[in-house]
Amino acid sequence: HRAFMELCCNANLPCLVNLALKSLKFISDGYYAFILQECIYSYPDLSDLVFLESYSFNKTVQLQFNSTVGKFVAFTEKDMQHAKAWNEDPNIMQLMKVNMELCKHYIQLADEIVLNKVVKPKVKLSLVKWDQDNHSTILMCSAYDFYPEQIKVSWLRDGKPMTSDMTSTLEMADGDWYYQIHTHLEYTPKSGETISCMVEHASLIKPLIYDWDPSLPEPERNKIAIGAAGLVLGIIITTAGLFYYKKKSALMGMRAIPIDHSVLM
Repeated sequence: HRAFMELCCNANLPCLVNLALKSLKFISDGYYAFILQECIYSYPDLSDLVFLESYSFNKTVQLQFNSTVGKFVAFTEKDMQHAKAWNEDPNIMQLMKVNMELCKHYIQLADEIVLNKVVKPKVKLSLVKWDQDNHSTILMCSAYDFYPEQIKVSWLRDGKPMTSDMTSTLEMADGDWYYQIHTHLEYTPKSGETISCMVEHASLIKPLIYDWDPSLPEPERNKIAIGAAGLVLGIIITTAGLFYYKKKSALMGMRAIPIDHSVLM
């Protein structure tokens, strides 16, 4: 048994949803039988809902109930008699109506769990490469742990879309219903400009815009941090050594003064 949803969305079309309610497998002596129930719809009010119940043998669909025509349809000549008998059986036809109502019920549950779930992306803007000699820079804008999958990440220069510079995008599924995306921008920095990463997603009321701070590239900041840490450590070691040297010198400079006891007498 299994249940899953397949979403095929387009910006200009309703979202097509394929909800598989149940599948049954029967394997015997090398033969393979399969029953699959599906609900297909694209509008939230289910006005275009289609319920399918398919019967397959050795991976070939032989019989299928289609709610659009309201009966079983045979896909092979030998199954035409079965289709005719099932269409004339009131109990089987009533069962198909019950299954279709169950389909609507499961759609409502699925909508609450999946379709209405949105998770905001976590965004990070970072430097990938900085070539001071060639005046070339590669930035990466990453969005993590968002849902649903559809997302748009773009680059802006002074608030306007960048079209002339080189970009590349990598999308990945985390395997836990969440997604991540990484977009690279290779460009030549100009003085006074503002480079931004803009993220648009269903979980956001308005796009998120992250400005890149080119004041000091990350590799240079790391070099300065390492250098500063080394300088502080050097000062500490030097100070400790100087203190030890002075203390030792003071002890070595002390001499015992002899006392003339006759003077005291």
